[in-house]
Amino acid sequence: MRTMKLALILGALSLSPIPAFAQTPATAAQPATPLDARIAQLPSVLSGKLPYADYFAPSFLAIVPEAQLKGLSDQLIAQYGKPLKILSIKRVGPSSATVQIEYEKAIATADISVEPASPNKIVGLLIRGFETKDDTVAKIDADFAALPGAAGYLVEKVAADGTRTQIAGRNVTQQFAVASTFKLYVLAELAAQVDAGRRKWSDVVPLTDISYSSTATQGWPRDTPVTLQTLATWMISVSDNAATDTLMRVLGREAIEKKLALIGHSNPERALPLLTTVEAFALKTNPELSKAFQTANEAKQRALLQQKSADLTYEKINLVALGSGPVAIDSIEWFAAPVDIAALLNNMRSTASASLLNILSVNKGVAPASAAKWAYLGYKGGSEPGVISMSFIAKSKAGAFYNITGSWNNPATEVDNAVFAQLMTRLLDNVAG
Repeated sequence: MRTMKLALILGALSLSPIPAFAQTPATAAQPATPLDARIAQLPSVLSGKLPYADYFAPSFLAIVPEAQLKGLSDQLIAQYGKPLKILSIKRVGPSSATVQIEYEKAIATADISVEPASPNKIVGLLIRGFETKDDTVAKIDADFAALPGAAGYLVEKVAADGTRTQIAGRNVTQQFAVASTFKLYVLAELAAQVDAGRRKWSDVVPLTDISYSSTATQGWPRDTPVTLQTLATWMISVSDNAATDTLMRVLGREAIEKKLALIGHSNPERALPLLTTVEAFALKTNPELSKAFQTANEAKQRALLQQKSADLTYEKINLVALGSGPVAIDSIEWFAAPVDIAALLNNMRSTASASLLNILSVNKGVAPASAAKWAYLGYKGGSEPGVISMSFIAKSKAGAFYNITGSWNNPATEVDNAVFAQLMTRLLDNVAG
């Protein structure tokens, strides 16, 4: 479905772990500069004790208005407690630095820049991430358990001989709607067909489909020639739906479903037939077809997709209905349990396809600071109202591979993507540590 956004703006704010860097203690004796003075004021600004207009340059406030700053600061305080003090400073120039800020419950990393001339107000502030103090898998698991609706996750360590061992998890066999995470099955089948010599990554095909939420191909004319690798990269890195549906037509729905069966799925009746994104959107927003699809068995669902294909096009999607909260996420979706996604991730890693792994690593799903804790990090996520899913293939700097996946569903209301992204980031951080 739509691409999951992991960033909030405070300048540009990302809720993700912090990097390790050589630290200069904030208390070290150094010449006082306008940058030092502004850094010292930062906790007061973040706690609302210093007026924003006295701290930020007009150019900054034109992009991030005071009301937005206050809302974001309040959100951070609600999640992490009050900002307390500056822990460390790493200067990157006369007017810029990276600092660590201690909150009551976490430590934040921020990039800060001051205008060179008086009154030396702040022209750039980027809070890059938070690391929860004294975090443990037990605390993370408790936070998963507290999510409204249903949530599950799985962390597997893969031994050199391929043996997979669960090291953490919750509801690992429960079926969840996973939204765009299903596109990993499409990528897996494409890589298999390339490996079998049936196709090449460089093969050129026409962009035959138009779909909702197609970031890379929005507005592109049909039949634009693109390579399979380009389509796959768009499909995974920005979750482009038109690229996905084009690939599904090229590879064949049945071939992708056979790949799913070959990898293994704990409840194929929930997973099949594997819908294109346009079919899913059109079914969700057509009450008559939606009811017929939800009450039919697999054979009748396949017949409906064929017989009503003219009604399952981009032009027939009611886009207004897609923005009205969760829509049929328990019946018209792509379903998989954490154990199913882990098996898929393991299959993809074991193929040793350099192109596949490169595609997965274009968008790592977390901030660079978190990704840097791994020797390799591949990612695919998915979200829509009421659904969020995030999955990673991770290689530690010690050389061990991990399959890490999690999903959260709530058919009654929207899920909080930022909260879930932070949970998954904490999980990645804990395993990397």
